[in-house]
Amino acid sequence: MAYTIALAGKGGTGKTTLTGLLIDYLSKTGNTPIFAVDADANANLNEVLGVKIECTLGELRENIQNSEYDPDSPIPSTMTKQDYVSASFADAIAEEDDYDLLVMGRTQGDGCYCFVNGLLKTQVQRFSGNYKYVVVDNEAGMEHISRGVLPSVDMILIVSDCSRRGIQAAARIQELVRELKMKVSAVKLIVNRAPSGELNAGVSEEIAKHGFDLAGVVPADDNVFEFDSAGRPTVELPDDSPARVAFFDILQRILQ
Repeated sequence: MAYTIALAGKGGTGKTTLTGLLIDYLSKTGNTPIFAVDADANANLNEVLGVKIECTLGELRENIQNSEYDPDSPIPSTMTKQDYVSASFADAIAEEDDYDLLVMGRTQGDGCYCFVNGLLKTQVQRFSGNYKYVVVDNEAGMEHISRGVLPSVDMILIVSDCSRRGIQAAARIQELVRELKMKVSAVKLIVNRAPSGELNAGVSEEIAKHGFDLAGVVPADDNVFEFDSAGRPTVELPDDSPARVAFFDILQRILQ
């Protein structure tokens, strides 16, 4: 079975950037193959990795959901929905040397998608068994995990910015993990974009208040901003980039 790591956090914390760097770390340390899943509704992990996406699972959902009413449906009348999903699922996976990337995508239409999600769950679980690691970039609500579309999670990394309110938002995610009764081996906090890579007394107090297992602190890094502004993949950050160095050190400790 693959070891599954999910990253979660509110928007703007740099969660997707760290997800990309996690995939890069696993690749560089020989922990491959990796199944990378972008499960955030605001999908942009492919940009962090520099990967072109042809199709998302959201599009497959829409095709299946609307097949009975859309005269231009791509699903042949002689093909079942199950067969369509089996045949089309691989098209939604971007294959790279060390990892494959699947973008969940958002659902646009109304109505219940339980049946469709059930079909997708079967395919995701079938594919994920072929990998050493599964890395999931999640939205804060972890919808796809809570609905069982994605495989069970071994470790959750909650990413927060360096503020009291950020830690409080992270605490709500930690509480959601408890409410969902997720059988997770470890839930850890990573504080991102900290000035000089240090926490002030107020933030440290808030972390202790909520009983977080603090994995580490990633410093604010101008390189990340410059790469994002230039549209360059974040995984191409130089080896001595402060954010890369700090995060790789954290990963080396927690993934031993």
